[in-house]
Amino acid sequence: MKDHRQFRQALGSFPTGVAIITAKGLNGRKAGLTINSFSSVSLTPRLVLWSLDRNSSSFPICMEADYFAVHILAADQEHLAARFCTSGIDRFAGVDTMPGQGDLPLLGGCAAVFQCRTVHRYEGGDHVIFVGEVLDFTQSRCEPLAFHGGRYAAVIKRPDTAPDDADSAMGVDLMAFLLRRAYSQLAMPLRYPLQRYGLHDVHRTILSVMSMGQGRSVDQTSALVGLSGHQVQPEHYEELRAQQLIELKQEGSEIRLYFTPAGMALAIEQAAIGQQAEEEALSVFEPQEVIVLKRLLQKLIHKTREGLPDGFRKECFWRDNNIWGAPASKGIAAAASVDT
Repeated sequence: MKDHRQFRQALGSFPTGVAIITAKGLNGRKAGLTINSFSSVSLTPRLVLWSLDRNSSSFPICMEADYFAVHILAADQEHLAARFCTSGIDRFAGVDTMPGQGDLPLLGGCAAVFQCRTVHRYEGGDHVIFVGEVLDFTQSRCEPLAFHGGRYAAVIKRPDTAPDDADSAMGVDLMAFLLRRAYSQLAMPLRYPLQRYGLHDVHRTILSVMSMGQGRSVDQTSALVGLSGHQVQPEHYEELRAQQLIELKQEGSEIRLYFTPAGMALAIEQAAIGQQAEEEALSVFEPQEVIVLKRLLQKLIHKTREGLPDGFRKECFWRDNNIWGAPASKGIAAAASVDT
């Protein structure tokens, strides 16, 4: 005989949205709770339903309320979902609301809101099923928050068509090819400022490493640039110095690299171009898709980092004097203009 926990896990196989129900009792007390049991019932008349555990602290208020509101949460409202399922607190404290039908407290910023009049309450085992007639509703363009397998999730829409072979990485679907081509195309605009100086990718990568922190020795910089596959020769530094973009300073037994004002301006220009190129490239994605894409890439990086050379650790790249304003202990993914 399968137990209660296994039954809940099996039910969790069905993805749902996440909603907050608000209601107001006869004595003015408010109830607010997070649910995922919301469902439509009928289009004509407009009926919806949700269910509530009899042991819920909100149960007495919801049983006497003549009206309730269903708030379909947006993808960025996970904090509200967590708040309205936390016990022992005033869930409305610090939360902006506006009055609705029957003086219902309504939340803002949701993907959709349905204001309903309670028309039926049905027995449903240890739950009561509430059926409401929709009196008014609003909808926004926000992506909804989802719930699956006991965890919050994101809604990712499947593309209508697959890309042609001409748009894939040499017609190959291997992850390494796809990532490499995506990076190469994303980094292409970074090459244009260097063309004014007759410089190439190895010079760009040197400047990129320097942008993550000045004052490294030539040997340290060459080692970090080498992680991208570029082999730095002494003439590459001389070419940057000849263009008055960097200074090579003898400090003790080592030669260290610093930006000139012109070099700093070029590095900042490259950073701005890189950020603009990223924004333009990501404009084809929904905001939630961007979040998921970055999280998946971070997960892939975490999975594949075992056994990598020590130089791949972010603390080897980042210093407090980086031009990105990133703490050296954290670094930022946006500055990944080194081919690592």
